[in-house]
Amino acid sequence: QVQLVESGGGLVQAGGSLRLSCAASGRAFSAYAMAWFRQAPGKEREFVADISARGVDSYYADTVKGRVTISRDNAKNTVDLRMNSLKVEDTAVYYCAARSLSSAFTGYKQPTRYDYWGQGTQVTVSS
Repeated sequence: QVQLVESGGGLVQAGGSLRLSCAASGRAFSAYAMAWFRQAPGKEREFVADISARGVDSYYADTVKGRVTISRDNAKNTVDLRMNSLKVEDTAVYYCAARSLSSAFTGYKQPTRYDYWGQGTQVTVSS
């Protein structure tokens, strides 16, 4: 069992930056690939980025590539999402997720591939 708690969301102006953090507790954090998803009102949950279990590889959705960086610290059981040049369309609830399936690999965009989820943190980008 892995428990995930996100933090760092808030209100920011377009063009600004935010850093989201996800703290994990439970067993064997380093055995899981980690990802960030987001969900805007009335829309499906959308993949943002994932990172392999050892942090060697990462993968980004085209909508955020070049503006977002995912990183993890297995000693601290945390995974971060740094977001720059934020746009109004980035407004959503952001979720952290853990995946045991193929944890050495990245690019798993389907929410059903993930075993554990956090409760989400709201990011609002104003124009």
